[in-house]
Amino acid sequence: MKQVKLMTGNSNPELAKKVAAKIGIPLADVTVGRFSDGEIQVVINESVRDCDVFIIQSLCRPANDNIMELLILADALKRASAGRITAVIPYYAYGRQDRKVNPRDPISAKVVADVIMTTGVNHVVVIDLHAKQVEGFFDIPVDHLEARPVIADYFLRQGMGGEDTVVVSPDIGGVARARNFAKVLGSPIAIIDKRRPRPNVSEVMNIIGEVEGKRAIIVDDIIDTAGTIVNAARAIKEKGALEVYTACTHPVFSGPAIERLTGAIKEGFIKEVVVTDTIPLKEEFEGIKVLTVAGMLAEAIRRIHYGESISQMFNF
Repeated sequence: MKQVKLMTGNSNPELAKKVAAKIGIPLADVTVGRFSDGEIQVVINESVRDCDVFIIQSLCRPANDNIMELLILADALKRASAGRITAVIPYYAYGRQDRKVNPRDPISAKVVADVIMTTGVNHVVVIDLHAKQVEGFFDIPVDHLEARPVIADYFLRQGMGGEDTVVVSPDIGGVARARNFAKVLGSPIAIIDKRRPRPNVSEVMNIIGEVEGKRAIIVDDIIDTAGTIVNAARAIKEKGALEVYTACTHPVFSGPAIERLTGAIKEGFIKEVVVTDTIPLKEEFEGIKVLTVAGMLAEAIRRIHYGESISQMFNF
C-alpha cells in the first residue's frame, strides 16, 4: 500500500491516528492551521502525485470550520495531482436537514454534498447517515458504512442477546435500524411512539412491544440533546425492564445532553451509554463506553484501494 496516503484535519485526529495504525502506515505530513485573521491554512509537506489519498475528517462541531478544512484539503490535493481523493466522513454534518419540512426550508445536506463534489473529491465514505437518501445527493460513489457490527459485538461480548434482550427504537423512523440490530442479537424489538411538540423536545406516548423482565437496548444513530433517549429510558424502566442501555453511533451531546445522561445514570434509568468515536467527546463520564470504528474504517480503506467489495463487510 505504498501509494496510499492518509491525512486528516483538526476534527478528529485521534481517530485518524488509530486508522493509520490499523493499516500500518503513518499519517501524511500535512499542516492544517490558521492565518492571523482566522482563515484556514493548509500545507501539504510531501508529494501526493498519482497517490490514492484518503482524508479522514469528521464534520462535527465546529461543523463549518471542519467542512472548510475538508474542502481546502481536497482542493490542495487536486491541484497537487493526487490520483484519487476519497473523503472519509465518519459524521456527516447537516445530515438531518435532508428535506423541506416547511415551505421555505433549505435542504442543507444537499448543499454540503454539492460543495464537497466541486473540490475534486472522487469518492465519499460515511458512517450511519441520519437519512439514507443523502447518498443520492452525491453524483460520485458513496460507501455507506454501519457501526452496527461494532456496537452489536460489544453487547454480545457482555452476554446480551436472545429473548432475554429487547432492542428498542426511540421513534417510528428508527424501526428499520432497530430491526437490523436485533437480527444480529437474535432479539425481539419494541418501539417508542412519541410526539415532538417542537424541535429538540420529545414526549413519550406509548411503548409498542414487550419490555418487562428484559434487558433493553435503545438504539439510535445520534444522541443530540438526549431528551428522547432519557424519556424513552425512563418509560421503559417504568414498564418493568431490568436494565436499560442506550447505544448510538454519533455522540453529538449538545446543550444539556451530558447533564441529562449522567442524571439518568445516577437515578438508575440508564445502566450504560454506548457510543463510538466518530465524534470526539468533550468529556467522558461514569457510565459511558466509547467503542472505536477505526478497524472498520481501516478495512474499508483497504478494500477501496484494492477494488474489493464493501458490502461483504456487513454480510451477517
